Amino acid sequence: MTSQVDVIRCFGDRDPLMSAYHDQEWGVPVHDDRALFEKLMLDAFQAGLSWRVILHKRDAFQVAFSGFAPEVVAAYGPEDVERLLGNEGIVRNRAKIEAAITNAQASLAIQKSEGSLDGYLWSFTGGKTIKGLAVARWQDKPTQSAESQAMSLALRERGFKFVGPTVCYAFMQAVGMIDDHLVTCFKYSGA
Repeated sequence: MTSQVDVIRCFGDRDPLMSAYHDQEWGVPVHDDRALFEKLMLDAFQAGLSWRVILHKRDAFQVAFSGFAPEVVAAYGPEDVERLLGNEGIVRNRAKIEAAITNAQASLAIQKSEGSLDGYLWSFTGGKTIKGLAVARWQDKPTQSAESQAMSLALRERGFKFVGPTVCYAFMQAVGMIDDHLVTCFKYSGA
C-alpha cells in the first residue's frame, strides 16, 4: 500500500479511507459477478452524492444488503425495504433501495440469459480496459462516454434503475473498464 504524503493521487489525499480505495481498488479490473453487482449498486446509491459518503458507509451497506448477493437481494420484500429505510448506516432513499432490489432481479436475469454479469458488462468495452483521456486535472475528465451511454441504455432496457450514463461511467472507472488515472497520479500507466 502506498501511503507516503508526497505521493500524488487522483483523489483521496486528505482521507485515509479514500486514499486506500484509490491505491488498492479504483481502476483495478473486477470480473466477479457479485463484486460487479455491489460496485454498480454503490454507484447507483452515489447518484447525487459524493463517493466519499458512500465509501464511508460501504461496510454498513454490505451488511444491510446481505453482502450484495444478488440472489438474496432479489428476494427482498416490503419488510426489507422498511428495515433498510430504518438503517442509519446507509443512504435511506426509498427509490434507491427499491432500485437495488429491481437491479438484483435484473442482474440475475442477465446471468441466466448471458452466462455472467461479468461478460455482459465488460462487453461494452470489448472485454478490455479502455485508456481514458490523458489530463492532469480532474475537472477535465469526462463524466460519461459512448461506452457508458451504451451500457446505461442497455441496462435500462433490461429494467435497471439509477444507471444513467454518468453512474455507468463512474462504475466503469471503478471496476477498471476505463483507466482514468490523471497523468500526475502515481498510478498513471501512460498511453
